[in-house]
Amino acid sequence: MRVDAVVIGAGHNGLTSAAYLARAGRSVLVLERSDHIGGAARSDRVFPAHDARLSAYSYLVSLLPQQIIDELGLQLDLRRRRISSYTPVGDGGILVDNGDPARTAADLGPDAQAWEDFYGMTGELARRLFPTVTQPLRSREDVRALVGATAWEDVFERPLGEALERRFTSDTVRGIALTDGLIGTFAGARERDLLANRCFLYHVIGRGTGDWDVPVGGMGAVTDGLLAAAEAAGAQVRTSTTVTGISTDGTEAVVRTADGEEITAGLVFSNAAPSVLAGLLGEAPPGPAPEGAQLKVNMLLSRLPALRDDSVTPEQAFAGTFHINEGYQALEAARAQAGAGQIPDLPPCEVYCHSLSDDSILGPDLVAAGAQTLTLFGLHMPARLFREDPEGARERALAATLASIDSVLAEPIEDCLLDEATIEVRSPLDIESSVGMPGGHIFHGDLQWPFAETTGDVGRWGVETAYPNVFVCGAGARRGGGVSGIPGRNAVAAALGEEAVG
Repeated sequence: MRVDAVVIGAGHNGLTSAAYLARAGRSVLVLERSDHIGGAARSDRVFPAHDARLSAYSYLVSLLPQQIIDELGLQLDLRRRRISSYTPVGDGGILVDNGDPARTAADLGPDAQAWEDFYGMTGELARRLFPTVTQPLRSREDVRALVGATAWEDVFERPLGEALERRFTSDTVRGIALTDGLIGTFAGARERDLLANRCFLYHVIGRGTGDWDVPVGGMGAVTDGLLAAAEAAGAQVRTSTTVTGISTDGTEAVVRTADGEEITAGLVFSNAAPSVLAGLLGEAPPGPAPEGAQLKVNMLLSRLPALRDDSVTPEQAFAGTFHINEGYQALEAARAQAGAGQIPDLPPCEVYCHSLSDDSILGPDLVAAGAQTLTLFGLHMPARLFREDPEGARERALAATLASIDSVLAEPIEDCLLDEATIEVRSPLDIESSVGMPGGHIFHGDLQWPFAETTGDVGRWGVETAYPNVFVCGAGARRGGGVSGIPGRNAVAAALGEEAVG
């Protein structure tokens, strides 16, 4: 069999590439090892006994450009959240309410003006930088001139912790800001590798505003839309097909599958991690093995839990990101414990209730009963903690995380479960085995700066490999990570020319 292009992996980025390729008139075959599409960006009936389709892994959308939505004609409803976050502090807390600046300022106290200044800076950074992520790579110097001296120093040049310590006085406020540098990333606030900075950057520039929006219908609505766009343009998608090898002379490639089939293609696009692609090509991994650092917990509740803070309702607190034990020093202490090989005593984590913004993911009986979903993302849970005893470590991590949640609530979270079976936990190793992300790393590896770091890469797309006809179209590309479609589009632009995707 011969096609113009083979796409390996039917995650959202692979489907994005397939849609653009097919719209450009190429014959496209997408090969997916699982029996379903979507990868980590899908909805699932996580608890089979209940009519609820949760976003099984990724759950909010920020980095998906409107440009891609428009070019592919995607019918998506991305709902803006009024409440950005709530952070309990003793019997009170900090509510960041985009609809009530006065309340937000009162809760932030002495740091209110610093908060406005800092996020004013990141908002302007987003407005200037985000449009470049679907363009050829600019040089470091060009991006520095584009974003300005203050943003460059605080976000690109010096450890993120230095800016947070200089700008904010409150440990809690510093921690709220730092969390955006730690999502799926095992990093320290003051580390010179600036890994936290890179993660932070991608979490504050999305869609030119930095907002994180709710995909109505769940994350599956995003990938279903991309699948529809790809198939409408003529792409073929084949599930339950494992790719075992790729050979190429740079012009023509042969893709081999586990059932012995050989597919010839002029172009190959890999939505798999770069380390996986290297293995398929028979080469050594491009760098250190990726290591994820998060615990993912899905819950279905009979009701939202009661709070200690009488000034907010549970509906307000859980509508945005609910920060749990994510103070600045607590985050650093948890990282130190995890780095020493110990599950943190009080794991930092954050939760969010999708069904408050969009109850379409629940069946009518659950809606009528007042049921709610809860998604938890735990920080500083690196894969190394789970390798020796995967099941036991998972149980201990969950127990510690539930205790962490309970420490800030007025009642145990387990008392609010719809039933004892409506809680699901996944460690990095579980994510590795179920979604194929090495080490459970949700970005396929450490995030990279969104500019060329060598002169030779200026004007390229950050998706190229050593072979002119093989491209990385997944999260491991430069400007990859998150639910964005950006590397999927950029890979096609690199292969066919920018005019083919516009």
